[in-house]
Amino acid sequence: MSRIPSALGLTLCLALPLGAQAAEITVFAAASLKNALDPIAADWATKTGHSATISYEGSSKLAKQIQAGAPADLFVSAAVNWMDTLQADGLIVQDSRRDLLGNSLVLVAHGDAVPPVEIDVALDLKAMLGGGKLAMAMVDSVPAGQYGKAALEQLGLWASVEADVAQAENVRSALALVSTGEAPLGIVYASDAIADDAADNQVSVIGTFPADSHAPITYPAAVIAPGTPEAQDFLDFLSTPGAQAVFEEQGFTVLK
Repeated sequence: MSRIPSALGLTLCLALPLGAQAAEITVFAAASLKNALDPIAADWATKTGHSATISYEGSSKLAKQIQAGAPADLFVSAAVNWMDTLQADGLIVQDSRRDLLGNSLVLVAHGDAVPPVEIDVALDLKAMLGGGKLAMAMVDSVPAGQYGKAALEQLGLWASVEADVAQAENVRSALALVSTGEAPLGIVYASDAIADDAADNQVSVIGTFPADSHAPITYPAAVIAPGTPEAQDFLDFLSTPGAQAVFEEQGFTVLK
């Protein structure tokens, strides 16, 4: 007696050419990309029959894992310097490297009762904390924290709040400190601030840091050497109109 193929079976049969086999790739990606990359990866799997397992963390931690031999096929960093490091070590397929996205840096507060502020040299950030903590990603290693520290230093605000900074291992962890009320304020990417979990936990944006207060926030991506066709295909998929629309919906700037 014949059996009716399952919906998944039909999807794979339609997506893959005759004789081809489904492949699984491992993507190392900056934690701030989760809300955008998850649906994009699901769409890619539906269209190709392949799958992508994504490991999210701070870019510095992921880059060091790749240096140590972690089995990643693709790396999407939140900062150029960590991709530069891997490129200098000969760990990426150089022709595959491209700058995908941009972002901005924002000041967020717990709840929606905190009025918006102008972020400039006159901002009394110390007083706004009211004895609480300023949540940031690790300021010496994680890109979001490095950008945030640089912005505060450029505005002359760092010295007054340095002792009050609560450092988290990545930007999403910093956001969680604000969303749960453990820290009244935090510095995160704009894309994190509009994420679903941020909205659910009453996180509001109260100010945007001037673009010239920190280096441009750029997300480079590259296939890890020696490279696979599927990793390159997924990287190319990130620049398709559908994927770019998701990135923009999640608060990123698509770099042309």
